[in-house]
Amino acid sequence: MKKLIFLLLSGVVLFSCSNKERDEEESGDWKELDAFHEIMAKAYHPLKDSGDLAPTKQLIKQLADEAEKWSNSELPEKANTSEMKEKLEKLKINARALQSEIQNSAADSVIKEKMNLLHDQFHEIMEAWHTKEAEDEHENH
Repeated sequence: MKKLIFLLLSGVVLFSCSNKERDEEESGDWKELDAFHEIMAKAYHPLKDSGDLAPTKQLIKQLADEAEKWSNSELPEKANTSEMKEKLEKLKINARALQSEIQNSAADSVIKEKMNLLHDQFHEIMEAWHTKEAEDEHENH
C-alpha cells in the first residue's frame, strides 16, 4: 500500500512540476516549501522548457535566500527530522554555490547541470514531505 501511495504521489509531483500553466499546489502547512517552490518554478521551467538560462541567472540570489530561510526555519513537526534538516542544509549550500558560480560567470553548461541538480534536490524534499503527509493521513483514518 505504501508503494502505491508513493507512486501516486510521485506522479502528482511530476505532473505538477511539468505543468507550468496551472496554479501552484500549496503544501498545506509548510509556507517555506511553497515560497521556495514558487521561485524554483520561475527559475527552472524556462530552462527545462526552452533552455533559457536568463530567469535562472536573474533569480538565483532570491532562490538561494529562500533556501537559506527554509533551512533556518522551524520545521513542521512531521518534517522535523535529522534527514530533512540535512536535505535542507544541502539545498541551501548548493543554492549558494550556484549563486557564486553564476556571479563568477560560470559556463552555461555548468549552470544548467547544477540547476538541474538543485531542482532534483528540491523534489527529493517535496516528495519526502508529501509521502510523510500521506502516511500521517493514512494512520489517522
